[in-house]
Amino acid sequence: MGDVLITENTTGPAVDALRKSFDVTFEPELWKSPEKLKRLIPEFRAIIVRNQTQVNAELIGAAKRLLVIGRSGVGLDNIDMKAAGDAGIVVAFAPEQNSISVAELVLGLMLSMARKIPAADRSTRGGAWDRQTFLGVELYGKTLGVVGLGRIGYLTAMRARAFGMDIVAHDNFVNPDAFTVAESRAKLVGLDELLAAADFVSCHVPETPQTVGMFGYEQFSRMKPAAFFLNTSRGKVVDEDGLLRAMREKKIAGAALDVRAKEPPVRGELEAMENVVLMPHVAAFTREAQDRVVECVCRDVAAVLGGGAAKNAANFPKPRRSV
Repeated sequence: MGDVLITENTTGPAVDALRKSFDVTFEPELWKSPEKLKRLIPEFRAIIVRNQTQVNAELIGAAKRLLVIGRSGVGLDNIDMKAAGDAGIVVAFAPEQNSISVAELVLGLMLSMARKIPAADRSTRGGAWDRQTFLGVELYGKTLGVVGLGRIGYLTAMRARAFGMDIVAHDNFVNPDAFTVAESRAKLVGLDELLAAADFVSCHVPETPQTVGMFGYEQFSRMKPAAFFLNTSRGKVVDEDGLLRAMREKKIAGAALDVRAKEPPVRGELEAMENVVLMPHVAAFTREAQDRVVECVCRDVAAVLGGGAAKNAANFPKPRRSV
């Protein structure tokens, strides 16, 4: 029997501290072997995962001793929240600890597309000195459309303000008098109005039944032909076939994707396009963010195993089961 099972590459001082008080088993490749994970999970009182481990109802059903699931990140789409709740298991996560890193990457991707940085780098490394091909555009004076004005969307908007950008935002769950709206000076609009107005559209919504496929060919067709689309949220929010069609037909000028519908993706036409910037789901992967995320989750896991309450619980702070 053990205390904590870590199924992905989660390390650092917070994990070392956890080892001092609890029996921690570290298997960073275990997420690739669901059957092995199912065999091991009955032995543990806690599991710490990132986004690759599928904590589904079947796994939760096998976890007879489990008190807490620690999610090293903000997204919960790889965890069956209903099954966890029905079983009385706490789901602890890191709701805002990586927000700054994601927002900073969005600005980096915007600059990369506006100034054609990846393509210019490849061309120059190849021996060319082709200045005219890489004529870019400024962020100053442009309009950023933020879809989802939560913590990350807000931080992105505030940084875009520093570049002299105007902000329009779409979020069905944000009140017009919310501080995120007031501080960012965002104009709350419907999605269609945002798509028509924005020079850059940045997506910051969770994966839910309502948001899967939220951006498809129809939505991209409503954007300006000179506009750029960015997604650092969840891959399934975008219909990649629709995006590819829109790119082929020059409905938009370019796209930047940190997340994909299937990860890792199968190499296809998007990978061959010069006006697409692709990243391997690393928006939150900075040293600072990862230290904060792991510290947050390990602290809550330790608290629950010690009989206390999780500070960042997605459902309830204390287990509702006895083992």
